[in-house]
Amino acid sequence: MEFGVHLPDAGGMAQREPFLAYCRAAEDHGYESVWSSDHIAWPDVASISSQYPYGDNSGFPSPGSPWLDCIGSLTFAAAATERVRLGTTVLIIGYRPAIQQAKAWATLDVLSGGRAILGVGVGWMKEEFEAIGMPWDERGARADEFLDVFEKLWADERVTHDGRFDRFGPIGFSPKPVNGRIPVWVGGHTRPAFRRTARYGDAFHAAFTPPAELAAMFDAVGAECEAIGRNPAEVERTMLHRVLFDHEADGAISGSVGRIVDQIGEYAALGVSHMAVFFLQRGGVDARLEAIQRFAEEVRPQLR
Repeated sequence: MEFGVHLPDAGGMAQREPFLAYCRAAEDHGYESVWSSDHIAWPDVASISSQYPYGDNSGFPSPGSPWLDCIGSLTFAAAATERVRLGTTVLIIGYRPAIQQAKAWATLDVLSGGRAILGVGVGWMKEEFEAIGMPWDERGARADEFLDVFEKLWADERVTHDGRFDRFGPIGFSPKPVNGRIPVWVGGHTRPAFRRTARYGDAFHAAFTPPAELAAMFDAVGAECEAIGRNPAEVERTMLHRVLFDHEADGAISGSVGRIVDQIGEYAALGVSHMAVFFLQRGGVDARLEAIQRFAEEVRPQLR
């Protein structure tokens, strides 16, 4: 299994020096990727009615806390690294116009030497869509169309698009991604997300999901692949999860090194090939950097 490090893109550690330290730690300790999440206008959680699908709403930063832009963060990370892949977990595809997103991603991919991973989701917070003036309704259909637009822009010299939600062209678009396209990892937990994965995804990208539920999701993705004549084995199985050493915590891979190894082993048995890790260690930047090193030195060798 490959592993990545979720970067400190939100809250008190969302600053230059901690961010650089995480990037360097990921490279130095042999991780395969670094990751950033996506929010633009963070409202007061107490004022929203939308429910975070992977837990309660209590663990998010307070309004006014830093939350770095995910594509900008990864572009910075690209300049601070040479090897690790650079992904979003996940970009909310309806937050930005399609052509603007395609340009930002192509730029990241070119400047990083082809290391970008486009992790996408449709979003869960209606209030944030409203705050940034983007439509909430039909966001799934809009996401599918935007993924079609990305494919055209990244492949064709002259592009015309006449869709339900976006119309333009003919236009030229450059630069193109280094390898002709950027891998798409589709997040979500509903049937539309599974269908989206089958149609567009190089990987299905789950978040914080217990093994039994994740197995059912993988089966559902496989069924959607078979329904359109695609081999389910073409879709990589990936996820984001939290890790906490020495303490047991709900919703996290946690506890002793042996317990953490056993929990990750359950995901490996399901075919998870890449796990982005959000380190929860208490004690600030130094404690989390120590956890990144400890995972590489004490956990990974037992998983090979």
